[in-house]
Amino acid sequence: MERAIEVFSDVWCPFAYVGIRRVLAERDRAGAGTVLSFRAWPLELVNGAPLPADLVVEEARALQAQVAPELFAGIGAKHFPSSTIGALGLSAWAADAGPVVGEQVALELRSSLFERGVDIGDHSVLERIAAVHGLSMPAPSWMLARVTADLEEGRRRGVRGSPHFFVGTEDYFCPTLRLSREGGLLRAGVDVDGLATFLTRAL
Repeated sequence: MERAIEVFSDVWCPFAYVGIRRVLAERDRAGAGTVLSFRAWPLELVNGAPLPADLVVEEARALQAQVAPELFAGIGAKHFPSSTIGALGLSAWAADAGPVVGEQVALELRSSLFERGVDIGDHSVLERIAAVHGLSMPAPSWMLARVTADLEEGRRRGVRGSPHFFVGTEDYFCPTLRLSREGGLLRAGVDVDGLATFLTRAL
């Protein structure tokens, strides 16, 4: 039986993208029967405003330069979404259809944004992604309600930010990266010990 790792995250969070891709790479290398179950942690609702495109681009480029040279090929402010409620809603809709399609859609949304520079806030983009995976689009009211429900569940479970992983009763906030700021500049490194501990529990 497949095991699941839950991850509360937002689609436009570059730290979550690095962590998710690293965890999946290690899973595939180990041949583990584990799937990632994506839950919404909508930063625009948590923070009371959408993420500034320029800030995300700056953080993504810093991560690319320091820890993830293979990622963020398409990052830029020109096609940055103004909201991820729709993308998170589609991700939840896909997860309800099954764990594998849920993981596939969640990853495609992120790679569309960060690798191909696609505006995943565009409803037509979401429709295309849904169709590729044999899904219809849920109603906007359903998406907002579901994303809000995940937010409340995350708060109840003590989610600290994006990404926050859960393996059974154990939880790990951003276990793959060490992050700090010096003079306003982002400094990032791989949290070798944190990642190893997390992977031992998760895989």
